[in-house]
Amino acid sequence: MSTAHRLARTLLGAGFLEQDPRTARYRLGPAVTELGRLSYHQRGLDLAVPELADLAERTGATADLALRSGPHAVIVAGGSVTPKVGLRRPLHSTALGKVLLAWARPGEGGPESLPPLPAFTDRTIVEPAALEAELVRVGRGLRARRREAAHGVRTLAVPVLDGAGYARFALAVRATPSLITAERTEWLLTEARSCARALEVLLLSPAERRPPAR
Repeated sequence: MSTAHRLARTLLGAGFLEQDPRTARYRLGPAVTELGRLSYHQRGLDLAVPELADLAERTGATADLALRSGPHAVIVAGGSVTPKVGLRRPLHSTALGKVLLAWARPGEGGPESLPPLPAFTDRTIVEPAALEAELVRVGRGLRARRREAAHGVRTLAVPVLDGAGYARFALAVRATPSLITAERTEWLLTEARSCARALEVLLLSPAERRPPAR
């Protein structure tokens, strides 16, 4: 029996894998699902769901919450995902990712830490220097002027900041250009920032939070 097969059988016995009786193929087992559920609740992400739903209802847009995982933004709650099943997106091509890069925590790494930047549309930033310049703009308040990940979609994103001023999460509202217009942009950003402030209270401990807004 090969080492890989022995490992698979061990993971199968522990519940981390399960085997299809018809095809003999392996898939993630119930133990992985339980770990995901435990992490979801330990992070308090279930508490964010009502706030995101309320933001979506007020704005008419899809509201998503993401955190950083290496070179990706992982959407962990909101209208784009089902509970406990995240969605990974490259940092360089998404509004959520740019917010996480612009307010990166120490040790997370900036644009220089990313792998080569692939293009997803003709507007995707693929040059590191251009991404650096874009992050300067993002730090002053992101605007939906590019459609880098998909055509026909605009996104506005803001950080969920901790007391040190770093992004623990990024919050985005996403919709068609007919909904996210130039006239509605500032109002949408205001709504998103209000939601982000509420999420700071829900997702961060008192010691980690910023002082209350005055």
